[in-house]
Amino acid sequence: MTVHLVTGGARSGKSRFAEQLAAMAARPTEICFVATGVAMDAEMEARIARHRRDRPAEWRTLEVRHDVAKAIEDGEYKVYLIDCLSLLLNNWMFDLACTETLFWRKLDDLTAALAASSATCIVVTNEIGLGLVPADAESRRYRDWLGWMNQAIAQMADRVYFVASGIAIDLKQLPGSVVVR
Repeated sequence: MTVHLVTGGARSGKSRFAEQLAAMAARPTEICFVATGVAMDAEMEARIARHRRDRPAEWRTLEVRHDVAKAIEDGEYKVYLIDCLSLLLNNWMFDLACTETLFWRKLDDLTAALAASSATCIVVTNEIGLGLVPADAESRRYRDWLGWMNQAIAQMADRVYFVASGIAIDLKQLPGSVVVR
């Protein structure tokens, strides 16, 4: 089991970097892209279509709206690239009307599946906690839950990359890095 977490802001280059990690880890036919995004409007449809065009055609794509843990537990592939936790959490919150109890259960299922996987798992997420405190309770809850998801995956990950302006920094390799538990 190897887990890489790739985080950063919007348009930071995190998905492109994660795809490069996947391409270095296996042959194209051994890579499964786990897409969590849902096309809710024309702009999102175009965005998803662009991502599909940009990925190698030999990669398998699974569209997984809620149960990423189940998708990687099946274990058919050498590499699973999960893009992204931010949209997965959105799906949990709004499709499943996720309570905090259900959130923690689903997060536990996901971390357990990642830990048990014999594949290389590359997980992409957004770092949204660097800005202003959101004005409404629902947005604060989303920010808090995504922060907790990111921390949980980062703690168990072998490598944690922060991507800014197309440059990836391996946070766990920085001198003096300390994992807060």
